[in-house]
Amino acid sequence: MEVTGLAAVLLAIALLLVIVSAVQPLARRLEVSETVLLAVVGIVIGGGADLVLRTTYTDSLSGVASNAINGVAETLLDFPVSSEVFLLIFLPVLVFQGAMVIDVRRLADETATVLLLAVVAVAVSTATIGLALMPFAQMPLIVCLLLGAIVATTDPSAVAGIFRDIGAASRLTRLVEGEALLNDAAAISIFSILLAAVTSHHAIHLGGAAFSFVVSFAGATIVGIVGARLMLYMITALGNAPAAETTLTVALPYIVYILCDEVLGVSGVVATASAGLTLSVYGPSTFRPQTWRFLNELWQQLVFWAGSLVFVLASMLVPRLLIGMTRWDVVLILIASCAGLVARASVVFGMLPLLAMTRLAPPVPTPFKVTMVWGGLRGAITLALALAVTENPRVSTPVAHFVGIIATGFVLITLLVNGTTLRSLVIFFRLDQLSPIDQAMRHQVLGIALGKVAEQAKETGEELGFSPDATGSVVSSLEKRGAEEQSTNTFDTALGDRQRVTLALITLANQERSILLDLFKIQGLSRRVMENLLRTSEAMGDGARLEGRFGYVRALRRRLSPSLRFRIAQEIHNRFHYDRPLMECMAERFEMLMVIHLVAISLMRFMRDRLEPTLGSRISEIVGETLLRQRKMLDEALTTLRLHYPGYSEALENRIFRQIVLRLESVEFDELHSESLISDELYRELNRDVELRKQRLGNRMTFNLKNNIEDRLRRATVFDGLPASVIHDLAMTTSLRFTSPGEKIIRRGRKTRSVFFISAGLAEMHVAESDLRYGAGDLIGGVEALEARPMPGTVRTLQFSHMLTISAARFVRLVEEFPVIRENLEKLRSRTEDDAIPAIVHLEQDFDEDSPPGEAAVALLNEPATKSDEHHENATWS
Repeated sequence: MEVTGLAAVLLAIALLLVIVSAVQPLARRLEVSETVLLAVVGIVIGGGADLVLRTTYTDSLSGVASNAINGVAETLLDFPVSSEVFLLIFLPVLVFQGAMVIDVRRLADETATVLLLAVVAVAVSTATIGLALMPFAQMPLIVCLLLGAIVATTDPSAVAGIFRDIGAASRLTRLVEGEALLNDAAAISIFSILLAAVTSHHAIHLGGAAFSFVVSFAGATIVGIVGARLMLYMITALGNAPAAETTLTVALPYIVYILCDEVLGVSGVVATASAGLTLSVYGPSTFRPQTWRFLNELWQQLVFWAGSLVFVLASMLVPRLLIGMTRWDVVLILIASCAGLVARASVVFGMLPLLAMTRLAPPVPTPFKVTMVWGGLRGAITLALALAVTENPRVSTPVAHFVGIIATGFVLITLLVNGTTLRSLVIFFRLDQLSPIDQAMRHQVLGIALGKVAEQAKETGEELGFSPDATGSVVSSLEKRGAEEQSTNTFDTALGDRQRVTLALITLANQERSILLDLFKIQGLSRRVMENLLRTSEAMGDGARLEGRFGYVRALRRRLSPSLRFRIAQEIHNRFHYDRPLMECMAERFEMLMVIHLVAISLMRFMRDRLEPTLGSRISEIVGETLLRQRKMLDEALTTLRLHYPGYSEALENRIFRQIVLRLESVEFDELHSESLISDELYRELNRDVELRKQRLGNRMTFNLKNNIEDRLRRATVFDGLPASVIHDLAMTTSLRFTSPGEKIIRRGRKTRSVFFISAGLAEMHVAESDLRYGAGDLIGGVEALEARPMPGTVRTLQFSHMLTISAARFVRLVEEFPVIRENLEKLRSRTEDDAIPAIVHLEQDFDEDSPPGEAAVALLNEPATKSDEHHENATWS
């Protein structure tokens, strides 16, 4: 019985998947690009099916065999695949996954380079190829430009695959993958404009086309980001539902692609790419680590299926598209190929140096440029666009014939010539070799690791009772390899101390991110807190990479300083006395500091156990000093909160500890089950009990923002002698302010609108070559409010501080009603002036002329870059 209809199509897809599965290991064995081999397989399948139907050989077979073979050939040739199938089914998957796996922060440094390759290079290639073909093709310029747009879109998937297989430089791979995100979008946008002009026989207005292009890109970017953020918000609202979360990510690329492409008339590819990039940035802090890992594995599998099928199916169309090809068509294909190569080379060699000169992008080495020019392969998207032209009934037959043949020939040349020689080019330029720093690290790490492995192997052999003759050769081989690595170790000479410090800090930032992701497995921790911590840990790594220790510490301070959201909530609290936003921010800040405290302890252990043996004790001492500063700042911030909210602090610590213990229970049950010590039924029962207790801990804790305010006011010296009822009324109208080191409270010469009572912390005002210190229990701005005069100096906080804020008008009325406050205030004022210290102004620092810093402020703002510290570093790194 002959298989027909949908069953035949599904059977053909299943057989193609079987073939694809065999192609991957074969390509690795033959050391050729998987994409190139898939294209060859597709061409063979398409050509073979056409040959089967044209030959009479099958007629000599038995009826069943002849019908089966002819049926398969007809199914393959009449396969229900069109350009719309390629662009609607396969393209969103490929673009979305490509964006999702990109390191957005590292790619941000290459933004200008990627935009040049993805947008400018496409436009230049379109124009160059079109103008080169026009004198020879006997076609209108608009048709030649249309062909140029079709073949301008590169397919870096094959290139990136080659780079990954041979271990090419990560930056080269990143540039190619970044180009892939927007390259298709630019080419498809230009193609749509030109195809509309060809079919409608209207001229193109360059200004209008450029405006439409920009609007399409900008609108699609907004839609993609908004769509991804809405999806992430839904995931947060759903709670821990891995199946639902995975389903949403599969739906997202199709929703934004079709919405933009079919409804809004903007670029669906750009929308899909921006959605994927948004998920790449916020996904690790929104999804649970195990869900995020599963998502990446799922999308890798989807891309393997989609990418492989799209190449095979598109290549199967090659024999059909090449029907009627003449010798002159071969000449035109060669002209187009040479023009495409020249256009890409002109952009890479002509414009990339301009970006480096203007410092818009890091310089690109010449071997990278040559590889990028030669690696401009074309693939399935080019064939899909060519197919769209041949399928369009409003395109004349000569134009469809011209576009189909030249575009297909162009693809074949890039795949069979460039694709098969690209690996050799990368190896020739030695782009597959490690950098000198990585090579030095390799010797250092291997020398240490092999020594430890040799000791462990010897102990294991003795424990297992193996004879010395059986284990001796293995252990001696390890010891010999370790000795060879140590003898060729150039670590001390290849890396200076400054580079090692930077390397250590980058490693610490990466390790912190790993610890945070591991902590995120504990259900009940706030997703917003983890998102912020993961983002700031990446910022600390970037800061270390760009500016060394100073960049790392600067990013650390930004992490511990109140965020913009916190400041807005605080302003709402002060102006409108609406506390809910600030209470949520305070609860999150408390949790954030607790989590950082746990991470800081793990980092100190990691530095002692892993970094110090690798980088040396001197580097460990310098980096340890940075970590101690971090610990000091963290302790200051955490102590300030614990002092005033001891009940909440204890409850939060208890909650986090219970969550950690539940995690330990779960891990222990997993190990017992993997070792078959407990049955499946008991394992499910134990996990069910753990999940119930996790759910109870998942409820948010309530934070009482004004806890103990009345007690703090009652204990304040300035309010001694006030009736309890007055203290109670004052507490109801008092606002809170939380400040970070270096923050300005009141500027010099400004009218005092609020009076600040320091509940905890330290502040300083520089006046007349002296520093006035304000500590816990002091009042800032009280005298100035009573005397209606501006502040004589700028007040800065020196520590993380907690202040009670009272409006100046309310304070003045209170003093008029209760003169005892004025007496208390005079006592505080005299005490503060007695504590004044001489000011030391560092002239090399840039400060406001109207607010020179005091000694403590200079020490704070200079840390860790004080003169003595710089001297120490120069002595160490010289």
